[in-house]
Order: sequence, then C-alpha cells, then structure tokens
Amino acid sequence: MSDKYDVIVIGSGPGGYVAAIKAAQLGLKTACVESWSSADGKSQVLGGTCLNVGCIPSKALLEISHKFEEANHDYEMQGIIAKDVKIDVAKMMERKSGIVKQLTGGIAGLFKANGVTSIYGHGKLLAKRQVEVTDKDGKTKTYEADNVIIATGSKPIDIPPAPMTEGYIVDSEGALEFDEVPKRLGVIGAGVIGLELGSVWARLGSEVTVLEAQDTFLPAIDQQIAKDALKQFRKQGLDIVMGGRVTGAEIKRKLVNVSYEDSKGKQDLKVDKLIVAVGRRPYTDNLLAADAGVNLDERGFIFVDDQCKTEAPGVWAVGDVVRGPMLAHKASEEGVMVAERIAGQKPQVNYDCIPNVIYTSPELAWVGKTEEQLKSEGEAYKVGVFPFAANGRAMAANSASGMVKIIADEKTDRILGFHVVGPQASEIVAQGVIAMEFGSSAEDLALTCFAHPTLSESVHEAALAVNDGAIHVANRRKKK
Repeated sequence: MSDKYDVIVIGSGPGGYVAAIKAAQLGLKTACVESWSSADGKSQVLGGTCLNVGCIPSKALLEISHKFEEANHDYEMQGIIAKDVKIDVAKMMERKSGIVKQLTGGIAGLFKANGVTSIYGHGKLLAKRQVEVTDKDGKTKTYEADNVIIATGSKPIDIPPAPMTEGYIVDSEGALEFDEVPKRLGVIGAGVIGLELGSVWARLGSEVTVLEAQDTFLPAIDQQIAKDALKQFRKQGLDIVMGGRVTGAEIKRKLVNVSYEDSKGKQDLKVDKLIVAVGRRPYTDNLLAADAGVNLDERGFIFVDDQCKTEAPGVWAVGDVVRGPMLAHKASEEGVMVAERIAGQKPQVNYDCIPNVIYTSPELAWVGKTEEQLKSEGEAYKVGVFPFAANGRAMAANSASGMVKIIADEKTDRILGFHVVGPQASEIVAQGVIAMEFGSSAEDLALTCFAHPTLSESVHEAALAVNDGAIHVANRRKKK
C-alpha cells in the first residue's frame, strides 16, 4: 500500500476517529495514527482519553455508584427493602473495563468498515505535511498527506505542591483504578472532573473533602444554578472547601498529609488517597518538528482559525489541543467540519451552541450565556425558572431537586441561555441546544406541546415563565 494519503489524522480520540471516518466516507484516502497501547503493550488501542480513561469509564462508575447510593438510601422510602447492600469494587472495575473494551473495539470495526487505515505508533508532524511515525520498537517510518489533522487531545495538569505518588496521590486516570474504597479521600479542584470523581467515591462510602482554590463555586456557569448545586452536594456529604489553596502534600505513615490555606489560615488534612483534578493541558509532547510551520498560542494550544486551520497549509487541528472547551462532542463536531472542508464543503461549527455537562447527581448542564455574562455585557434580558419540585415525573422518580432556567433577550425574546440542574439535565439540555440552533424564542418553546408527565415539561414551564405565563408555579408579580 502506498504511503501517500489524502488525509492523515494524528490521534484517535473523539476528534480524531470521527474526522478519519468522515473523511473516508467522503471518498478521501485516510489513515489514523495512534500510539495508545493495551495494558500488555502488545496491541494498539483506539478511542483516546475519552473512551479509555475519561468520559466513558467515569460515567460507568458514576452510574454504578449512583445505583448503589439509591439502593442504600432511597429505596426504603419507596417501599423497596434492600438491606445490607454491598459494593464489589473489583466487579465494578471489571464492568467499567468491559464497556471500554467494547467501545474501543467498536472503533476498530468502524475503521475497517469505512476503509480507514490504522497506523500504530507515535505521530510527529514534519515539514510539508509529512508525518513521522515511531513504533513501539523505536523504528520510524514517514508518510505523506495532502492534509494532516492533529487531534492529540490533552492530559492532566500536575501541580508542584502535590506530585504524583503511586498508590497515594493520583490524577483523574488513577482515580478510575482504585481497588478499594478509600476511607478518607481528598480532591484538589472542584471542577467537572473533581466533582464527578469525588461523587463516585463519596457514594461508595468515602469521606470526601474537595479543596477548591477559587472563592466562587463553578464560576463559569450561571450562579443561580451553581449555588443550588453546591447546596445539594454539601447535603450529600461532600465537604467542599472554597478558597482552599493547597501548599503541600507528603506521605506519612501511609497517609497523605495535605497542607492548605483558606480564609481561616493554615490548615491540615489527612487522607488515604488524594486526587489532583485541577484541569488539563493540550498534549503536544514531541508532536511538532521545528519546521512544521504550526504555532502554539501563549497557553500552549495549537493556534487555529474558526475553521480549525493552522498557519501551515493543509494542516488542521481539532479538539482539546486547540482553543475552546475541552469537550468530546466539541472535538467530534470540529473533526466533521474539517473533513468536510477538506472535501470542498463549507460547514461551520456553531460555538455558541456547544452544551456543557457535569454528570454528578444532580446533573448540571448548560448552553449559551449566563446571567452574569449578560449583566457584564449590559444586555437587557428576562428569565424564566421552573423547579423540578413542581414536576410530577420528577417527584415520582424521587428526583425533585433542581430547576430549569431559560434566559431570553428582553426585546426579541430569543433564547440566549439554557441552564439545568437536576435529573437527566444532560438529556434535557439538548432541547435548549436545538432551540438555540434554530434561533427560537422563549415563546416558540412555550407554544410547543410537551408530553405529560415528563421531566421536559419543566422546559415548557420555564419558557412560559420567561413571559410570566407559567401554569404550575406562581409567576412574578407584575410591576404596577
């Protein structure tokens, strides 16, 4: 087979494998380079961080731990008696690994079905769209392409005060592999990853303390939603310390001794395990030759334009390695856009309609602007909120906490932001994304018929509430 391709993709995560499949479907001769190896180091594993040590395994553990939590604390009030429910951590991990294996193997099948050539090794971009691949034995081979798509993703950020220490101080990947439930668990970072991993082990019985350096909880999301979530997390037993800046961590007598400072001064925390979840950085290690023509911005991300073109002709970059939110679905949309543009089409990702989700319980999901953003921009807006406490389906499911919040333009009624905290928020937010993608007004949603009883009725009521027309909750009093 010739070593010249129309498209070579470096990385097989959600951005890379989707780009490769789409390019092949469009009739382009396509190869995908991936260095991830199986545990024994003998075979290639596709799927990147998301499928192997990110989105998928974490959601598997979140689902299992949520069921365990329900069985222990929520069943009895519903008339289900399930005493002495126990968790088998080894079996749980086996279940997680099985799901990962099935999905990563599925990508290999999709590559074969679509005619994508999989190349096993570490890819490095050279000048003139050449890709040097180093295999597991250190041997190199160079391939040529008319177009190269970089989709190498990201990796966890390390911090000097808490260096990784096997068995004690771990990153998000290590937190997915515990062989027993820690009695006491510390988490540095109250972001998406920290909250999700903290929730998993708290549900299974750990005493969890989350240390967040910032003074505001989830500052990037709508604060009405964030404050409601924080109240619920603390009620569940998560000890979330705001303004807790970690200054050091060391192992003493098989415990991690964490030093941090908060508003009260210097503090100490002893835990069995410590998870460092302070964010991720773009993965560009040994990726770019000096003459590749691809530049990085001040934060280490590959510089691209709105269509994901780099400054090197024929070289593109998508996903976590470029600007924007580090989200698997954002990476996939960019991968499709780039493949279609290479094929001569003119698509564009609508970055204003990328949903965000935190898969805790309650879930948090949002798309568009927050009240805080609109206030800072001086935009006139109106808000409709509907609580799940007034939703029959939520009550029946014993999940009646949280709310749906819709923000619309004061004059045009066009939806500017859609925010959910509560049951199945990750599914409900798609309704807001669709509405915003089509430029819908709050009235458009208010005029839509929703099935009863459903959680989605809360969307309908929130849309009605935007213009003070909610039926199942009291509306704001109109100013005289």
